[in-house]
Amino acid sequence: MAATARSETKPATSPTQDRELVLERTYDAPRALVWEAWTDPEHVDRWWGPTGFRNETHSMDLRAGGYWRYVMHGPDGKDWINWIRYEEVSRPERLVYDHGGEGDEPHFHVTVTFTEEGSRTRVTMHSVWPTAAALQEVMMRVAAVEGGKQTMARLAEYLPSMSKR
Repeated sequence: MAATARSETKPATSPTQDRELVLERTYDAPRALVWEAWTDPEHVDRWWGPTGFRNETHSMDLRAGGYWRYVMHGPDGKDWINWIRYEEVSRPERLVYDHGGEGDEPHFHVTVTFTEEGSRTRVTMHSVWPTAAALQEVMMRVAAVEGGKQTMARLAEYLPSMSKR
């Protein structure tokens, strides 16, 4: 499955450019299939997270105001509690959500777009942190760009198994 990937910070014209991260990858799969992989716990648990992580969904309520609650089990044995609160669910082209961990406050805000390009799908994940310092910390502490690229690569590896169903 051929794919392209890129990451970037936003151009200087954006008022939040110092706290934004954009990850993008194009998949050789139809948009409906990529959407299903991203929004069905049966599938998302098999690829979500960086290399070496295992994901465990506890609940997923895919609607505006609904939550996805899950734990990422790290290769070092550490558990990372996560939640996503959906703000917008526009099947099959867009998800908007707050992403958090332990505690009630969101860590960052995300917009994911699924763009149909013939038989391929371009996924763009645009994340905005509350401050530039918060983004820099996560980039240093957990290697956010590399982790995001690995997550998107794991989806590319998983999609062919879905299309054979």
